Amino acid sequence: MQMRPLGKSGISIAPMMLGGNVFGWTADEAMSHRILDAFVDAGLNAIDTADVYSRWVPGHTGGESETIIGTWLAKGGKRDKVVLATKVGMDMGPGGTGLSAAHIVKSVEGSLKRLRTDHIDLYQSHKDDPNTPHEETLRAYEGLIAAGKVRAIGASNYTGGRLAEALSVSAAKKLPRYESLQPHYNLYDRADYEKDLEPLVLKEKIAVIPYYGLAKGFLSGKYRSSADLGKSPRGGGIAGYLDARGLRILKALDEIAAAHRANPAQVALAWLIARPSITAPIASATSPAQLADLVAATRLSLRADEVKALDTASAS
Repeated sequence: MQMRPLGKSGISIAPMMLGGNVFGWTADEAMSHRILDAFVDAGLNAIDTADVYSRWVPGHTGGESETIIGTWLAKGGKRDKVVLATKVGMDMGPGGTGLSAAHIVKSVEGSLKRLRTDHIDLYQSHKDDPNTPHEETLRAYEGLIAAGKVRAIGASNYTGGRLAEALSVSAAKKLPRYESLQPHYNLYDRADYEKDLEPLVLKEKIAVIPYYGLAKGFLSGKYRSSADLGKSPRGGGIAGYLDARGLRILKALDEIAAAHRANPAQVALAWLIARPSITAPIASATSPAQLADLVAATRLSLRADEVKALDTASAS
């Protein structure tokens, strides 16, 4: 497996990250552990989660995903085989949100305890906090890095302007900089990232680990008409993709998948992996079989004309 640099952090990751958002939600602990084992056995190494996963589930308070990863790490002895990424900043209840120094310092201890580790490889600002100065946030991260609790930091859901501001503060104040960006980006949702963020990350050599790489499942080809929307609980979020452009994208995915004896999801992820600014898309699985299907995308090499065909089909 060819590793890729995580910005200028000195950390390297495989070209796909495993999304931990399903752990404790649509995958129970036993299944989550099987998926994690299969992921590492396949030669991949980067796992992404967040303190807020899966607070949206009735009866959950957040931290469920981190806890499951922590029990896996504790029993498996595989900590040195994985790059562990988690996030801070989403609403965790009263007084538990944002990127203030106090909240970051408190939150990292909770994540470390749940993950059963003494350090987090990539600690990410889950979303921008306009009410906290960049310098305060970055100084908090500086302290965590100095203490050996965090190796590198990243940003998620930042605009190009706000990311540029943060990078400027890092440079001016000699503070740690965001080495990665986690944006919403896929073959259908292209415009915002490519216009606002891609030029900046290429210039600054920032790693990009996009989420929703399959457009909430639309790019898997599972949903092709309004009649398909009831196939899963996620179907309601797919309706907006069922337009002429979306169907054009699916047609191109089908044609290229047939040529490679692959499936549309694998082709859509391979397109992301092939894009020069992308380090590793994040993808989630709820079974080892589904994971194997996703891992196959890391071994699928698209020809230049196939990439162009997908670019053309998905053009706005």
